[in-house]
Amino acid sequence: MNNPERVRSMWARCGALASVASTALFVAASPAWAADEAPITIVINQSPWFAGFEKTVELYEEETGNSVDLDVNPFAGSLEKQRSAVRAAESPFDILVINAGFFVEMYAGGFLKPLKEIAPDFSLDPAIYTFDDSVYWNAETKLPDAKDGRLMTVPINPFIPLLHYRSDLYEEKGLQVPETWDQLLANAKALNEPPQMYGIVQRGARGAFDVTFDMLPYITSHGGGIFRDQKNGDFTVIINSPETLAGLETYLKIAKEAGHPSTAGQSQANVIQNMATGHAGHILAVLAASTFDDPNQSIVVDKVGFAPPPHAEGYPSSPPLGHWLGGIPKNIPEDRQKAALAFLDWFQSEPAQKAYAEAGSPPVSRAVLESDMAKEEKYRWMEALANALPTAQLTFVIPQSAEVLAITELGFNQAISGEIPPAQALNRMAEEIAAVMTKAGYEAPTLDPLPE
Repeated sequence: MNNPERVRSMWARCGALASVASTALFVAASPAWAADEAPITIVINQSPWFAGFEKTVELYEEETGNSVDLDVNPFAGSLEKQRSAVRAAESPFDILVINAGFFVEMYAGGFLKPLKEIAPDFSLDPAIYTFDDSVYWNAETKLPDAKDGRLMTVPINPFIPLLHYRSDLYEEKGLQVPETWDQLLANAKALNEPPQMYGIVQRGARGAFDVTFDMLPYITSHGGGIFRDQKNGDFTVIINSPETLAGLETYLKIAKEAGHPSTAGQSQANVIQNMATGHAGHILAVLAASTFDDPNQSIVVDKVGFAPPPHAEGYPSSPPLGHWLGGIPKNIPEDRQKAALAFLDWFQSEPAQKAYAEAGSPPVSRAVLESDMAKEEKYRWMEALANALPTAQLTFVIPQSAEVLAITELGFNQAISGEIPPAQALNRMAEEIAAVMTKAGYEAPTLDPLPE
């Protein structure tokens, strides 16, 4: 979009807001959330969870009288707007909804206002997940650091991939929820009846953080990855390790034997659409329960189950953190910083998080995710998400993530399409990533090339 777009769903005020308003009546009594705040604008991406966030923002406006505009963009468009905004004389946005792949760029660049500098008594609610300590930043070590770092952001969405499967077909065929990739492949084969039904549909298309995000659960759960140990400063490039190759080969085997015929061209929207229209037995994707249980968007209402991503034998499930964080740019006036923090403070509260879940988006509060809500059929995804989050991992703790992702998005897509053999693709990516890291001043040794 060229101009900020105010997105509002009027029906939500009548229906959805009525159902959740009772959970947030407490806000009227809080001076921090009174209707004295300056209007704010939030720049955000269009994602499967956006509708729930939009309704929650409307609830905030309804309960506090404060005004919030939403500037909604595609993933890459939102990122570019944020990059431009923080480098301008004054940001047009008061809250940046930043993806896990790029938060370090914002932290390391000094573009965000540490939250306690806006309000010294502000703190993160103890029930809010810190997502591998990514809400904190130590400017000296240039690493996320809960002990000595400063609180920079409040989590907005716990964006990790989950296994979505056709629970009705599982029951019909007597299948068990898979824990390993081999079990997933067997189940996908049992459901594979192309072109009416693909056993699994995987994302393989290039983007800003697309095919890489969906490849990571495969490679990390085989013991592979991109770097050896970023959080402890070891940037040895391991993307061409035998373990990473094993993960890539598992992805390719599942795609070949039970997947979509054009996996390399499948975007996130394609993957979700295949499930919603009854053409996918499984998908590994960010939570899309609100889409699949909406009869206006789906023919598989109440027929989708959820589980943590599978893993290789001997390794844990290792979903990548692709979560979203709300940060406040330092180049806005003090009254707008204060107003932005008032919203984030309200948003992290347990009643607001419950309303967020009721509106269709996964909460970032453990208190809600592990509450009695998880026992309700409507929120059957909560248990899977709660079980998957403890082993979820940060993908990047470097400001060069966009450069690295440009390499991996191309390389993985080429391997999936068959344009380049898997080992050759990984060797090429390793060489190019090492060059990026070395140029940036890191020690980034490489492994011996894989046999091609």
